[in-house]
Amino acid sequence: DHWLNESNDAIYRDLRVAAEGLTTSVDAAGRRSSGDTLRVLQQMARELMLAQASDWPFIMRTGTSPDYATGRVRTHLARFWSLHEMLLGGQVDLTALQALEYVDRIFPDIDPCWYGSIVRPEGRAVPEGCIAGKNKQDR
Repeated sequence: DHWLNESNDAIYRDLRVAAEGLTTSVDAAGRRSSGDTLRVLQQMARELMLAQASDWPFIMRTGTSPDYATGRVRTHLARFWSLHEMLLGGQVDLTALQALEYVDRIFPDIDPCWYGSIVRPEGRAVPEGCIAGKNKQDR
């Protein structure tokens, strides 16, 4: 299997820990996060998704550029954890946040509350208080 084998299995533990960290952060911040806290959670979700991209383990397995793929996973996880530290410390470094939002601006309207622990796994209903489905001016 290209996505889970001895050439890439080391990344999955770190990805799982980060996913759990995002769930904890979303839960701690509350369902109606706004302002800088919402922006940090959104960027954490982007960085996690970029770290989880299936390209990286595939590239590691095929051996075409394994150092590059490993580096990308590590870079996105390092960005994720620096954002996590901002939330824990209660001090958002707006310059650093803006830089990450610029570099990794995929999914501009990502809803971090989908990572919260109270969302049903089947994802059928948008929980009360999520930003999904709201207009930007409503946030």
